[in-house]
Formats: sequence, structure tokens, C-alpha cells
Amino acid sequence: MYELVVMSGNTIYAPPVEGKVVWDTSRKNNPGKLTFSCLPPVPFEMGNAVRFKVDGANVFYGFLFTDKSDKDKVKFTAYDQLRYLKNKDTYVYSGKRADQVVKMIADDFRLKTGALVNTGYVIPSRVEDNQTLFDIIGNALDATLMHDRRLFVLFDDFGRIALKEIKDMKVPVVLDDSSSDNFDLSRSIDAKTYNRIKLFRDNKKTGKREIYIAQSTANQNKWGLLQHYEKADEKVNAQQKADALLNLHNQVEQKLSVKKVFGDVRVRAGSLVLVNLHGIQQWMLVEKAKHEFSESEHTMDLTLIGGGFVA
Repeated sequence: MYELVVMSGNTIYAPPVEGKVVWDTSRKNNPGKLTFSCLPPVPFEMGNAVRFKVDGANVFYGFLFTDKSDKDKVKFTAYDQLRYLKNKDTYVYSGKRADQVVKMIADDFRLKTGALVNTGYVIPSRVEDNQTLFDIIGNALDATLMHDRRLFVLFDDFGRIALKEIKDMKVPVVLDDSSSDNFDLSRSIDAKTYNRIKLFRDNKKTGKREIYIAQSTANQNKWGLLQHYEKADEKVNAQQKADALLNLHNQVEQKLSVKKVFGDVRVRAGSLVLVNLHGIQQWMLVEKAKHEFSESEHTMDLTLIGGGFVA
């Protein structure tokens, strides 16, 4: 049983919904989205707050951004607070952790924050010129990943921006052969797999090019030599970055999509769920989650990745 209300000023509406309510989340650089339709006329205004609960559990809190009408109904789209991270700005900062960067931006743009885990690594300095707030935060999280090999997920937790480490996002949900007849599982070394990382940097003082290499000869013997080559920024520890990139990419990429499985509102983009399919028994990361709700049914479509491909 779900509850959807729209708050306009001091008035709270519980509109009769036509069809399904759909809740979408994506792990990187996208806000959570809620779509629903109502019969006209409706007294809602852009910016009105929308609250959505399922069986008493808090699921979505956001704001109306669009409506689209035809002769039969009006379709509404609401986004959570992360929508405001599409704004662009310029930031110059030093001596901040990624969680402090999130808090700094949230305060500047009047966004509410909840649990922001201490990300540990202090970024020496950073210049972000005319970047989206999503990218500014993403760059801070990437710097942390390269330094400490810790991965975090940013999301809106029912009206408050939260930041958690991926390992703390496990949900006790198992996807196996009985979960869905409609799934697609693939394994590949064709796109993001590398067993040699080669970074270069031109030393302005010596006039020489410095090379930094991390590699796995064992996997080179298995797959052939798959090399990633890029320029290293002057402010990063190049060898440390090469080692971190090898740790991420020296693995078989695994992708899984499932459709119309039994819904669980604890599962969102950034969650880890246990997969037991076709010889794969491991936790996989939810990249995208689409939940569909009707009065009698709740299903979800999930896109997941496995291996080290979580960056």
C-alpha cells in the first residue's frame, strides 16, 4: 500500500493516481525521479513538494519540475534534491575531504544534508571552473577512490543528501533463477578491462617524460596485453593512481539486468545485492533501479555491475 501526497503551501493533497507510480534512481550524476499521473484539473504548482511512502516506509521526497497534459490526464515528474546539483559554479578549495566538499556545496545552495560519512582522504587542493556541482563532488570522490580505494555513493535520503561507503549499502536481497525469467547476464574483457596501466607526466624541471606502470603479467598471459594510457596530473601521486586503476580494471567486467522482479524499496542505485546466477555468487552493485507501484503490485527493474567496475 502506498501513500503519495503533494504539498502546496499549507494545503496537503492526496491525489487519486491514474496508472502506476514509477521511482527511478541512477548511481552517478542523476537525481532520483518520481513520475505519476492524475485526472485533471489539479491545483499543483511547479516546486510543490511531493512525498511518497510505501507500507509506511519513507521512499521519496522531492519537488515537482514538469507536468504534461493531454485530454485524459496530467503526467507529473518530481525530482529529489540532487536535481539542484546540475547547477554550475566555480570552486577553489584546499584541505578538504570529499564529505566536506558535499557539505560546503549543500550549504551554499541551501540543500539539506543527512548522514555524510567521513571519507578520510584530505584533498590537498582543487580548482573547479564552471563545472556542475555533480562533477565537482564526483571529482572529489574520484580523488578519494584513487588514494584510498574507497568507493562512496551520494543519494537523497527522503529529503536529505546522504553519503555512504558502498560496503555499507548491502541489502539482504538475493537475485537467483527464481527471481525473474527475464534477465540478461554478460561477462567481458572488451570495454573496461586493462591489465597494464601506463601513466606519463612531463617533468618541467628535467625536461624528461616520467613513466609510471602497474601491471598484471598473469592476466596478460591469459588475455593478452590490454593497456590503459593517460597523462597524470602534476598534483597526484602517479604511481599510486596507476596501482589503484589496475586494482579496478584488472578484472572481468560483469553486467546483469533483471526485469519485473519482486520489489523492495530498500534497493536503490548504489545498493549491493547478492547475485546467485549461472555460476556467479557475489555481491553486485546496482547502477540503476526502476520501481513500479500499483495498488496491488510492486516490481523493479535493475541494472547491476560486478567485478572491480564500480567507478
